[in-house]
Amino acid sequence: MANQIRPKVVMQMELRMGATDRIREVADVIIDPTFEAAIGADVIVPGSIRVDAALLDRVGPNLKLVAKPGIGVDSVDIPACTAHQVLLVNTPDAPTESTAEHAVALLMAVAKRVMVGDMYLRSDRTIPRAEMIGTELLGSTLGVVGYGRIGRRVAEICALGLRMNVLVYDPYISLDQPTPERVTLTDNLDGLLRQSQFVTVHVPLTPNTRHYIGEREMRLMAPGSYLVNASRGPVVDEAALIRLLQEGHFAAVGLDVFDPEPPHPDNPLLQMRNVVVTPHIASSTDRGIHAMMHGVADQVIQVLNRERPPHLLNPEVWPGRVLG
Repeated sequence: MANQIRPKVVMQMELRMGATDRIREVADVIIDPTFEAAIGADVIVPGSIRVDAALLDRVGPNLKLVAKPGIGVDSVDIPACTAHQVLLVNTPDAPTESTAEHAVALLMAVAKRVMVGDMYLRSDRTIPRAEMIGTELLGSTLGVVGYGRIGRRVAEICALGLRMNVLVYDPYISLDQPTPERVTLTDNLDGLLRQSQFVTVHVPLTPNTRHYIGEREMRLMAPGSYLVNASRGPVVDEAALIRLLQEGHFAAVGLDVFDPEPPHPDNPLLQMRNVVVTPHIASSTDRGIHAMMHGVADQVIQVLNRERPPHLLNPEVWPGRVLG
C-alpha cells in the first residue's frame, strides 16, 4: 500500500477556505491555470476554461470526474462528458442564498437610486435631485423569469419581505404547484413583461436561452421599468439593452453579469448613471464561497472513494470510469 499511486487532481485555481487541503489528503493536487498539467489526471476542477471533447481527449482515459464549483456549467460540454463516460458535478445549492440576496440588493439599489446618491455626495454635485427620486417597492409588480433555486428565493424574499406582487414564468414548472403568498405562476412570458414594473432574470445559459431577453422582450416592458440580471450575461441581448437605455426606455438597470466578461472599459453600460454594475460577485459571500469550495471537495473525495456524488449532471454515466 505504501507504493500505491495516488490519484491526480488538477485545478485551474485553488479551492479556498481549506477545501484544497482536504483533497490533498487523498490525492496529488496540481494548480495549473493553463491546464497543461492536466494530462493523465483523474479529476479536473475547471474555472473559466472551456471543457470540451478536445480537452477531454487531451486529459486522457484516466479522467473520471469534472467538478465545477457553483451552479453554472455553460462552459462545459455536457454531451461530450457523457460520450467520454466522464462524470460531471457542480454545487447547485451553494450559491443560491447569496445570489438571490444580491439580485434583491441590485433591485433595491436601482429602485432607490443608491448609486446616483452616492455619486452625488462623493464626486458630482451637479446631479439634479430629480434624478435621485426612487420608486417604492411595496405593492409593485415584480416579474421573475426562471423559477429554479435562485428564482424561487428571490420571489420569496420580495413577496414575503417587501410585499411585492410577484409574477413567475418558467416553462419547465407546473402551474398548479403551491407558492408563497403574493406569488403567482404564469405561462405567459409576454404578459409578465407587460405587467411587471421590475423584472429579474434567473435562467441558466444554454443555446436556447442566449438572448432570451432580447430587444422584442425588453420593448414589451413599460417605459420607466427596471431590469435586473444576475444569471449569465448572454441571457440578455446586451447591445439591445444599451440601445434601449440610450433611448430612455428603462428607469434603471442592475447587472452582475455581462457579455463578454469582464466588460470592456469603454462599454457604455459602465458610463450610465442609471445602471448599477457589479463584477459577477453575486455568489461571492463567506458562506457561498465556503459551500461551493467544500461542495466540490466533498464530491471529488467521494468519487475517488468510488462513491456516487450527489450532484451528477449526467447521472446516466454513473459509474463511468470510476470502477474501471
